[in-house]
Amino acid sequence: VEKYLGKPIFRDEELKRASRPGMAIGLAWTSLGGDTLLIEAVANPGKEGFKLTGQMGPVMQESAGIAYTYVRNIVAQKYGIQAEFFESRQIHLHIPEGATPKDGPSAGITMATALLSLVLNKRIKDRLAMTGELSLTGQVLPIGGLREKTVAAKRNKIKEIIIPAANEKDLDEIPEHVKKGLVFHSVSRMEEVIEIVFGS
Repeated sequence: VEKYLGKPIFRDEELKRASRPGMAIGLAWTSLGGDTLLIEAVANPGKEGFKLTGQMGPVMQESAGIAYTYVRNIVAQKYGIQAEFFESRQIHLHIPEGATPKDGPSAGITMATALLSLVLNKRIKDRLAMTGELSLTGQVLPIGGLREKTVAAKRNKIKEIIIPAANEKDLDEIPEHVKKGLVFHSVSRMEEVIEIVFGS
């Protein structure tokens, strides 16, 4: 088959996993269809700052800024982590495969999850992926390409997918054989995302 069609675009050994704190898996739409995005966050000592790498377009950069502001506020309020944590660290957010340009707002909740995972030093649930735009007040807003993203999740052996509640109606357009074995969590607030990924 490879002789006629070329090497496969997606290989099993490249399955993405959130294997440590500061990592989360998002779902994206590309010109090739759906794809999974591994998002990584690390904290380096130094003056407060927020660095982005991985060929993010302007809309995605804005989403990252919203995620950082949201986490900085929610962490201070809910988890009792002092502002000094941020004031004495530079947070670096990266999306691997830097040669591939990425844009759009649908990784907002994924970036916020990676940042919160880093700050709390807690891994997220295994085989969980998500898609959703995040607002500054914690609303989870609708996205496009859910069908293609679900196919990508299935290909990556994901078991659970967090989606915006406003996209629940789009599940009807996804074939049953694709949805089989997947658990969908519909959310309207980032607090719901946090409860799913870390437990209550």
